[in-house]
Amino acid sequence: MANLAMLGTGLIGLFYTMSLHGKRKRDRVVVVQGRDAAKTRAFAEKWGIPRSTTSLEEAVAARDVDLVVVGLPNHLHLEAVTAAARAGKGVLCTKPLARTAAEAKQMLEAVEKAGVFHGYLEDLVYTPKMLKALESVGRGAIGRVLWTRSREAHPGPHSDWFWTREMSGGGALVDMGCHCIEIGRSFVGKDVRPVEVVCWAATQVHPIEAEDSTVGLVRYASGAVAQFEAAWTFRGGMDLRDEVSGTGGTIWINSWLRTGFEMFSAPGSGGYVAEKAETESGWLFPVGDETGALGYDGMFADMLDAWDRKAAPVETFYDGYVVNAVMDACYRSVGSKRWEPVVIDDWRGATEADGAGSHTEYDAGHWLIKRERMPDGKSKLILKDKRTGEVVQRVE
Repeated sequence: MANLAMLGTGLIGLFYTMSLHGKRKRDRVVVVQGRDAAKTRAFAEKWGIPRSTTSLEEAVAARDVDLVVVGLPNHLHLEAVTAAARAGKGVLCTKPLARTAAEAKQMLEAVEKAGVFHGYLEDLVYTPKMLKALESVGRGAIGRVLWTRSREAHPGPHSDWFWTREMSGGGALVDMGCHCIEIGRSFVGKDVRPVEVVCWAATQVHPIEAEDSTVGLVRYASGAVAQFEAAWTFRGGMDLRDEVSGTGGTIWINSWLRTGFEMFSAPGSGGYVAEKAETESGWLFPVGDETGALGYDGMFADMLDAWDRKAAPVETFYDGYVVNAVMDACYRSVGSKRWEPVVIDDWRGATEADGAGSHTEYDAGHWLIKRERMPDGKSKLILKDKRTGEVVQRVE
């Protein structure tokens, strides 16, 4: 059983507490911290949390707290993590880990120097569909991964600090691109180094200083390319989709909209539908189990199981640091309008690149390019002569 301190009472603190206290779990939030005393007390009462406080230090230092959960705005992550490390407490931090790679590295060094447990709360790599897809990729079901695409888009975040670049560190790229980058990295392989990026970002709709739309490509040492798309300009709810293409197969995932649960509601008869839903009437796309569908349940199961075993979870602060390094390169690319290298001062993955791939032999003298069944039932083969390089076709 783990006792947790929840830092933050906003949407993410709400979702985290719903997940931790749901399904009769034994792990409990024993103290919640927020800036507004009345709001924090109300949060504690609603979720059966014994204590509430406005003091971060008091929450972190509580003797009965085992783990600290950071669900605060981005500009407060460094302060909260260093306070937890100083108190000798394990710490779980929401995404993105930090506003920059330099800030993320400070946090990584703080927890590693203190020797405390740390987990990066990147929920979208823990959704049920994603876990199944990653398992399939891991066992070679689609061959060598060549390309991935991850998209997250919605009408915009729910709190003012997201829209203030100094607090958030950026716009849609920092808010949602971090999800997409780590999803792509998980499919390609976290041991494979991200080499360079090219990225476009713009403020298309909202009167803000940060970007509300971004598209980018991350090239990996294996030769794989991971595409990401993030926007605060999408209308119609929240769009969460992922694709993976390999030498032996393809995976498509739709995690939120048009997943088989649709409902029509007459005007005035609706209510809460799902996160980022823009309407309560007409044709709607409810989500049966939001904390499960968004990956929170799987994420906390992994984190707390790892804590029990005194092992590292799937997502650690190091993963958050690498994501921040990729995003730093993205922002440089937005300015330079060219490919920019990903600078990772402390790379811990594989040192050898393996981008050459492997070819399939047809016979001793030919490589197989393609085999296709034709309408008449015969098979057409496209072959390459190993000696001459000539491309030929045969019909069988």
